[in-house]
Amino acid sequence: MALTVFDVLRRPLVTEKSSFQSDRLGQYVFEVAADATKTQIREAVETLFDVNVARVNTLVMPAKRARKQRRMTTRSSQYKKALVKLAEGETIQMFEGVK
Repeated sequence: MALTVFDVLRRPLVTEKSSFQSDRLGQYVFEVAADATKTQIREAVETLFDVNVARVNTLVMPAKRARKQRRMTTRSSQYKKALVKLAEGETIQMFEGVK
């Protein structure tokens, strides 16, 4: 099954670290499909946000155990995330917030 540009990017990951990276370094973090390649991620970001991508780094975040609640242990599943660096001077407006 081929991935479309809408299937590749799952959601943006907004944390303190990713906010710093987007503000100062021009890097944006997304949760992506597990079988998405760097080329597919580049094409999806360029198509959906109309920007030029300079570099894409990917990593698989491992599953983690959560605290025990009574006798049950919960667990978060693993996911793949992509760190997308844009060309100099470009931004994605969705991440910018109030100005």
